[in-house]
Amino acid sequence: MRITGGTLAGRQVKVPEGVIRPAMDRMRESVFASLGDLTGLSFLDLFTGSGIIALEAASRGASYIEAVEMDPKKRKTLLENVSIAPVRVNCRFMAAELYVKRAKKAFDLVFCDPPFPYQYKWELVEAISASPLIKTGSKLLIHRPREDFHDDPIPGLEKFDSREYGRSVVDFYKSLKNGDFL
Repeated sequence: MRITGGTLAGRQVKVPEGVIRPAMDRMRESVFASLGDLTGLSFLDLFTGSGIIALEAASRGASYIEAVEMDPKKRKTLLENVSIAPVRVNCRFMAAELYVKRAKKAFDLVFCDPPFPYQYKWELVEAISASPLIKTGSKLLIHRPREDFHDDPIPGLEKFDSREYGRSVVDFYKSLKNGDFL
């Protein structure tokens, strides 16, 4: 896998052992192009796997990054991969659900990329919305299989974009905390 843009563009990263579904180059390039310059923004990568999404954010200027991964088989490769980042990528080795439950810090951008068979993605999105992880104006992106469509409103979030990449989709939400309304 390679980083698609920013200061680390073209750098290769390793794929860790275990089950992994790395985000396609085309999808990462398109998603980050739509987000624009990340200079000075904070970024959370849930279900990070290899760390490629966190590295894309670092490469494009994010200044504070956390990457969350539960699988201990991915730890060594993840730490090796993020060592090339121009800023520190803080790796947390725990279940994403536990991380969300214990959250205290808000992020400008949250990228959630659960395994496609993961059955609780929409409950997790609702938990993120209700947590301190997002503030007014934060963006939450979720990478999901096309057939796992969810059109019900999510309290505190407004869907503002959805992009298809083959069999997968990335949904873009904006936080409406602190009294904002749809």
